Amino acid sequence: MSTLSEIVLIAAVVAAGLIAGLFYAYTCSVMPGLARADARTYVTGMREINIAILNGWFALSFGGAPLLAAVAAGLHFRSELRSALPWIIAGFVLLLVMVIVTMAVNVPLNNALEAGFDGDNTDFEALRAKFEGVWERWNLVRTVAGIGGFGALVAGLIVHARA
Repeated sequence: MSTLSEIVLIAAVVAAGLIAGLFYAYTCSVMPGLARADARTYVTGMREINIAILNGWFALSFGGAPLLAAVAAGLHFRSELRSALPWIIAGFVLLLVMVIVTMAVNVPLNNALEAGFDGDNTDFEALRAKFEGVWERWNLVRTVAGIGGFGALVAGLIVHARA
């Protein structure tokens, strides 16, 4: 596998796997773990996670996965590679859904959590109540979309390898 289309598709699969895995970890461990904590710990923990996640490693997989999937789709329009194209497009669309949900729902909720924080004067119970259920439901949506995008790109890679 040495052609540009193969390299880009493999990179898209890796990036999609990383971001799907991250959101899966939130769904399976981070949020259930925080759910066991009191409201102050929950809010403080989410604030710290929201700060820590804004880094280059996260950006590479979060933005890189759909970008690489789009480039891979463009490179697979050639007739001999076209059989993988439907899977790659499906992967791109699902990863785009993941990004849209994150930017339209999860990030604004994160920002609202931050805006509602006022040190020791914070009503931690009220802030948690406005955040937790909605954030977790939409996190599940983006998790499923991310896993679906990853799976579709893996299928595209398999089809590509057989072409």
